[in-house]
Amino acid sequence: MKYKGSCHCGKIAFEVEGEIQGALACNCSMCQRKGSLLWFVPRTQFTLLTPEDDNVGAYLFNKHAIHHRFCKTCGIHPFAEATDPKGVPTIAVNIRCLEGIDLDAVPVKHFDGRSR
Repeated sequence: MKYKGSCHCGKIAFEVEGEIQGALACNCSMCQRKGSLLWFVPRTQFTLLTPEDDNVGAYLFNKHAIHHRFCKTCGIHPFAEATDPKGVPTIAVNIRCLEGIDLDAVPVKHFDGRSR
């Protein structure tokens, strides 16, 4: 299935393809504050529909392995970019930013990122 997503103001818009089997809620210092529900997909299944240059900011912390992307206008974090343990470029989509998602129907796995 193909989903459309965006930040609040729409200056970051994207499409992502796949089946949402569940989402991850992490309790690290960043994710806890953002309240993201993350769905991980290969980078090849993600298409940014808006220009990255002026609209998309990136924040790195801790090991500097994950590029937390945010809108420079509204501040919403719709996705992050990293490489999975097998070396595959991966996107962590914040499913709260997808259109037409019933969040209550998505199983959520809790991850203890605070202890890592």
